[in-house]
Amino acid sequence: MAPDSSNVTQLWMHVPTTSNFLEQNYWSWNDADSVVQADLNKPWFLCCGVPYEDVNKIGKKIGVMCRSFLFAILTHLAASSGPIHKAPALNGTNVDRLALLAIKSMIKGDPQGLLTSWNHSSTDFCQWQGVTCSPRHQRVTHLNLSDGGLIGTLSPSIGNLSFIRVIQLFNNSFSSETPPEIGRLFRLRQLRLASNSFTGNIPATIMNCSNLQFLKLGGNNLVGKIPNEIGRLFRLQTLDLRNNSFTGNIPFTITNCSNLQLLELSLNNLVGKIPDGIGSLSMLSFLYLNDNILQGGIPPEIGHLFRLQELILYNNSFTGNIPATITNCSNLQVLDLGNINLVGKIPDWIGSLSMLSFLYLNDNSFTGIVPATITNLSNLQFLCLEFNNLVGNVLSIPPTVHWLDLAGEIPRTLGSIPLLQFLAISRNKISGGLPSSLLNLSYLKVLDLGRNNLAGIIPPWLGIKLTMLKILNLRSNNFYGNTPDQLCYLSQVQVLDLAHNNLSGNIPRCFNNFSVLSGIETNLDVHVSFYVDDFLVTIYDLLVMKGQEATYGSFLGLVMLLDLSSNKFSGQIPSELTTLHKLKSLNLSRNQLTGEIPNKIGDMKSLESLDLSVNNLSGELPMSLSELNFLGTLNVSYNHLIGRVPTGTQIQSFSESSFFGNKLCGAPLTNCVHVDKPDTTSDQKKDGGSHKVDWGLIISIVLGFITGFWVIVVSLMLNRSWRITYFRLLRKLIKVKGL
Repeated sequence: MAPDSSNVTQLWMHVPTTSNFLEQNYWSWNDADSVVQADLNKPWFLCCGVPYEDVNKIGKKIGVMCRSFLFAILTHLAASSGPIHKAPALNGTNVDRLALLAIKSMIKGDPQGLLTSWNHSSTDFCQWQGVTCSPRHQRVTHLNLSDGGLIGTLSPSIGNLSFIRVIQLFNNSFSSETPPEIGRLFRLRQLRLASNSFTGNIPATIMNCSNLQFLKLGGNNLVGKIPNEIGRLFRLQTLDLRNNSFTGNIPFTITNCSNLQLLELSLNNLVGKIPDGIGSLSMLSFLYLNDNILQGGIPPEIGHLFRLQELILYNNSFTGNIPATITNCSNLQVLDLGNINLVGKIPDWIGSLSMLSFLYLNDNSFTGIVPATITNLSNLQFLCLEFNNLVGNVLSIPPTVHWLDLAGEIPRTLGSIPLLQFLAISRNKISGGLPSSLLNLSYLKVLDLGRNNLAGIIPPWLGIKLTMLKILNLRSNNFYGNTPDQLCYLSQVQVLDLAHNNLSGNIPRCFNNFSVLSGIETNLDVHVSFYVDDFLVTIYDLLVMKGQEATYGSFLGLVMLLDLSSNKFSGQIPSELTTLHKLKSLNLSRNQLTGEIPNKIGDMKSLESLDLSVNNLSGELPMSLSELNFLGTLNVSYNHLIGRVPTGTQIQSFSESSFFGNKLCGAPLTNCVHVDKPDTTSDQKKDGGSHKVDWGLIISIVLGFITGFWVIVVSLMLNRSWRITYFRLLRKLIKVKGL
């Protein structure tokens, strides 16, 4: 019986050939899908010692021989076994379509409807949203579902998209482990899975994707060590593993990735040293290793990275000095070595890094003076030297600086920095008054001079000239006198901290002019930020809120704070403060305030923290307090308050200590002196509710008294005998009284 050639054809379609095996494991492909070179590091070629120029010829011959051999076997099987049932044909396009539908099936949430077009009735999957196909083969080459808010797991079927080059799924909510089947995608150039919730280790199979150029897995929940096999990805240009939970050392093999331009391993738990061979990454422009537990010295080999533009190492456990070889990195624009335990002096050669825009050397143990060569940094925009052991003054600051965070005294040259937007010289021992050089800083958004020994009055020009201020922090100084009404011109202010000074007088009523705090102007920015050369800079500051000191950065724009505590303010709490509807924290404690708490305090709907303790406030707690649904902290202790605590879900949840030192009753207080306001309603009911003054009765009594008095006096004056009798009687009464 002659063999059925159609049966043979069907079997042939489903048998993997040796040439396909070689294709997927030993050759690299260009965009035109033609073989360009063999990977000589594959074990098969290394063992056989095949010369590079003969590899492709041998591969083709092997493929032809194997196809002929397999065809002969299949022909024999078809002839001897009778009819063979046909299997349904699966061409490449059907494989891709089914793979995409399998990916959709494991996505449980699609809030933006990205996958609406992905359905069984639509056969042209190349038109589905986020899918790009090659025009020649109609195979999927790009999959872009980024920023879609997708929720689910990533299907292993993604490994069947054998022509795909780019996978972009960042900024979604994919969870579970990364499918190891991705390792089958030998054409893959870009794998971008950042900002999801992937778990587990990096699949070792990904290291088989030898054409990978961009590997971005940052912002997930990945664990374990960075695999040593990462060094096999010779074509890698970007490696982003930031903000995960990786442990162990930075693998030395990473120095084999000689095409790396960006290496970002920040925000992990990496230990050990920076590999000494780091200098071999000659293409590296961006190195981010901050927020780890790295130790040892900064390797001098970093000075071999001549293309380096940004070196960010802050928040680690390094030791030693700044290596002098960094002066070779002439293209350096950002140098952040903050909080890494460095010692010694700030080197003079720092001024030779002429491209430097950002210089952060804060929170170290540097000694000596600030080198005058900093003046040579003509492109410098951010300078942060605070929390060191530096002495002397900063003699001159480049006029290009936007952000100035120092240690030491207020520079005399501040007036020559007109573009300055952030000035922080806190936690020093600066004395004297506010220098008039601040007058010229009309673009200033943050002024933090807290925790110093500054004294004198708060100058009125602070509110007149610095009208763009969003944060004014003069906390813990020795300012005295009245608070100038000119501060009310700071309509953009959202943080005003004058606590722990010697300020006196009344709280200005014009504080209701703060248009952001009152809600007249809407603050749409979560960050307090500004742009510098198209670069967005987020401002941070150290603030006290709800009794806790913390650094606010990412959400500083949401902080709305007024703190006047621990001063000598007197008088009543201005009712105008209750119009600050966006205020979240109000602290007036430890002053000499009198009178009652404003009845409309419940209008401050955004209040989360309210502290009025240790004053001389009197009267009852306003009932409107129960309307503050977001209130998380309340303290009215040690005043002269009376009556019952208002009933409200929030108020009853506070501890008794919030109300101590008053004559208050009701939950949450358990033991208290019951002081009730006199109740006159029952008496009013008994007499018909009439407690009006009887003016007729009063007038009658007065007229009767006057009439009787004058009748007696006139009679005594006109009748002599009556007058004699009256005085005799009066003398007798006096004598009797004398006995």
